[in-house]
Amino acid sequence: MPPKLMVSGLLPLLLLWLVSPAPLRAFHLSGYAQGTTYAITYYAPDSTVTKEQVTRQLTEIDASLSLYQPGSLINQFNQSRRGVVADRHLKVVSGAALQVYQATGGLFDTTVEPLVQAWGFGTQPAPPAAPAPATIRVLLARVGSDKLHLRGDSLVKDVPGVHLDLNGIAQGYTVDVLATLLERHRIRNYLVELGGEIRVRGRKWPGGERWRIGIERPDTSAFEAPALQQIICLAAGAVTTSGNYRKFRQVGALKNAHLINPKTGYPFQNEMISATVVARDALTADAYDNALMGMGLTRALLFLRQHSELQAYLIYQRPDGTAADTATPGFQRLLLNP
Repeated sequence: MPPKLMVSGLLPLLLLWLVSPAPLRAFHLSGYAQGTTYAITYYAPDSTVTKEQVTRQLTEIDASLSLYQPGSLINQFNQSRRGVVADRHLKVVSGAALQVYQATGGLFDTTVEPLVQAWGFGTQPAPPAAPAPATIRVLLARVGSDKLHLRGDSLVKDVPGVHLDLNGIAQGYTVDVLATLLERHRIRNYLVELGGEIRVRGRKWPGGERWRIGIERPDTSAFEAPALQQIICLAAGAVTTSGNYRKFRQVGALKNAHLINPKTGYPFQNEMISATVVARDALTADAYDNALMGMGLTRALLFLRQHSELQAYLIYQRPDGTAADTATPGFQRLLLNP
């Protein structure tokens, strides 16, 4: 009997040891991709995701979506007369772009590539001057996502000159793909950042704190580098920002932002300085931060009231040139010190 009692007493401890999860450790991966840097932090018992796996995933995305890589699938599409058979990356991103195009009444449009090139923000050397009005009218005939369709596995165009520029949302999509890579390996606590676009899940360890994300906030001038930060706490989701205070071209006395209005062919000229969006995934957030920039403040706030799945922080320029900000109620609830 005593030996039996001894074994019986040890059995719960043995079972507890067998089922207890291994302690989580922090792993950090970083590098260069898509003309910028990336950083991944995840917590797991061991290094189940390596930098080599991340690099392979990034290389695969570039082979599909990068305008800077000769022979990429998107470049094949742009050079074709009718279109291409789309891989999963091009299919997902172009499909999402078409949905946002519809949701924003055509304000978000990834077929602006000819105009992006003409204004000096594309892959080609920047022209010495702004494009002439006649040039813009010609290019506008090639712009419009209504000329673009997904048919089965093919991405087809109705007008041979239609070109795609997915750079505005490719980074958000890439963040989502890297997050999916982590989740396939049963990693549930992570932060993925690429070029300032972020997606998180879970908490930091060992303390169990929610992820804290700093949001740039210009201090006094709409086109000076941001000086302050808002800080939000997020348990799951994505945060992306679009702004015109860094990427613009000076043409005479006018500063032209890199976001082009697909309806007029000219850079957007409104009071918006930046739009930060919180959404379920980075692809969605990345698409809508660009769209909100183009809407202007009043229309952007109305759009956000109609789309509760999006939370946003908007910075804009007052008539006197100083910066002001506003946020949706859902975003305000995420602030560390509201």
